[in-house]
Amino acid sequence: MQLTWTLKPFNDLTPNELYHILRLRSEVFVVEQNCVFLDADNKDQVAHHYMCWGENDLLAYTRLLPPGFAYEYASIGRVVTAPRARKLGIGKLLMRQSIDECIKLFDVDIIKIGAQLYLKKFYESFGFSQSSEIYVEDGIDHIEMLLTVS
Repeated sequence: MQLTWTLKPFNDLTPNELYHILRLRSEVFVVEQNCVFLDADNKDQVAHHYMCWGENDLLAYTRLLPPGFAYEYASIGRVVTAPRARKLGIGKLLMRQSIDECIKLFDVDIIKIGAQLYLKKFYESFGFSQSSEIYVEDGIDHIEMLLTVS
């Protein structure tokens, strides 16, 4: 499968790209995880949107936020892989490349994320370490995690 990676600030997204982003986030975070929450949180407009496409299908996505919007540090959020694209290694590529893009975009050496607890080991494999107690967000156990880049 041919993958195409795209990074765009909000204002450069096409209506079609924005539709696919919102659809994928809703498919996984609302429907699959059975979690009612307001996804449109007024952070998309300041974010860079990192997308992995397979032909005209959005397979994976992250939202990269500069320091001061989600946390005091730059952040990677809304990390999602389409159910049809799981077990192909795309999620690992997405996260590795999102870290690199975050560092380049914002010239930072620390990245902070709010991670679903069940994904702790996944994020630890990229060097993130737990930096908070467990907290519940939208009915799901989460932890904050930090990555210090050397």
